[in-house]
Amino acid sequence: MDKEELNNLEDKIKKEKKDLEERMQQIKEEEKKLKYLNGTKRIYGRKLSIPTNKETYKEAYYENTYKEENNISNKKLVPLLVLIVILSFISGFMGAIVVVKYSSNNNVTVSKGSTSNVKITETSSISDAVNKVYDAVVVVEGYKDNNLVSTGTGFVYKKESNKAYIMTNNHVIESAKTIKVLFNNGDEIETKIVGSDTYSDIAVLSITDSNKISVAQTGNTSKLSVGDTVFAVGSPEGSTYAGTVTKGVLSAKERLVEVALSNSNTSDYYMKVLQTDTAINPGNSGGPLCNINGEVIGITNMKLVDSSVEGMGFAIPIEDALTYAESIEKTGKVARPYIGISMLDLSDSYYLWQAGITLPGNIKEGVAIYSVENSSPAAKAGLQKGDIITEVAGTKVGAVSKFRYELYKHSPNETIEIKYYRNGKLETTKITLSQNNS
Repeated sequence: MDKEELNNLEDKIKKEKKDLEERMQQIKEEEKKLKYLNGTKRIYGRKLSIPTNKETYKEAYYENTYKEENNISNKKLVPLLVLIVILSFISGFMGAIVVVKYSSNNNVTVSKGSTSNVKITETSSISDAVNKVYDAVVVVEGYKDNNLVSTGTGFVYKKESNKAYIMTNNHVIESAKTIKVLFNNGDEIETKIVGSDTYSDIAVLSITDSNKISVAQTGNTSKLSVGDTVFAVGSPEGSTYAGTVTKGVLSAKERLVEVALSNSNTSDYYMKVLQTDTAINPGNSGGPLCNINGEVIGITNMKLVDSSVEGMGFAIPIEDALTYAESIEKTGKVARPYIGISMLDLSDSYYLWQAGITLPGNIKEGVAIYSVENSSPAAKAGLQKGDIITEVAGTKVGAVSKFRYELYKHSPNETIEIKYYRNGKLETTKITLSQNNS
């Protein structure tokens, strides 16, 4: 056997020796574990859902273990149990003596079968506030080809020139041709659709006024504080549960939430809303959210539905709703500014590639211009396909939904400043907005 073969054999022996030592250690650990388990019982608790993020959950089992104290014999347990019984008897006897003595000293008499009249006064009732708005709330039913296609809630917010005006949500009526409202007194009236707006989600209906119609009082959200009591009046699941009242608190003010106007997974718009834990159910849409004085401070229009979330409903602030409603009363719609571009989010990599738009490496947020209409305000301002808009009127915009939200804060004929990147260089331009007539 030469020297090389000898070295190989020596290495092989060393390796086998090491493997054997590791295996012996594993055997010792297994023996130790087996010994522990022989003296241990395991109880498996219920299956729990543990949130790992907003949308997904990981299921886990919790294992509770306890050790049996095998060194306690039955002989030792018997005297212990006897002692416990004796002590319990003595404690009960002493307690009885104390009660009897106390009763004797205070002349307490108990008459079998006697009753007493107890008056319960509730200090937290909102019934007076509910009564102020209740009769102004209506069930809104949308019909198409004589079929009921939608239900929601609305309320009378104004009476003028022999007309009563009802506010509700656009998404309640948008798929219907005919709208009827049901009052709490049983009256059912067909309405006229004055107009509506998709982005604000506000719709206005009108009916002929009468002395039987009540008008809701409107409040002011600037006077609200987080934690204030609020309540909603609505028609969950339609007219069967008309006039349902639910109570909660104002959870937050001026929340910005992303809204999808279709069933897609992308966001189309931002809405500034009030947040509440008041129960908001299907059919509540368009109904009033009120303060403790019975004044309408918001229009309920959506809730967050997710297995990880409870009690997150939202309402359009009454000031915004009334502003939109006033515009709808005058023209049947809300005047929106228009600049004449189509846009893509920077995360839409496939569509950007398809359009031949290349993003500079240093740009992480903004909206890409996909196309520019001829003779539009954007074209006149010099914007081109492939430009990346990052600011609107001094506010950064990271997505199409935020761009649209910031743009719609302005009115037609206003001039605003827009910042954008072209070929990696930051540029600035001013655009005079026109009106969207669509």
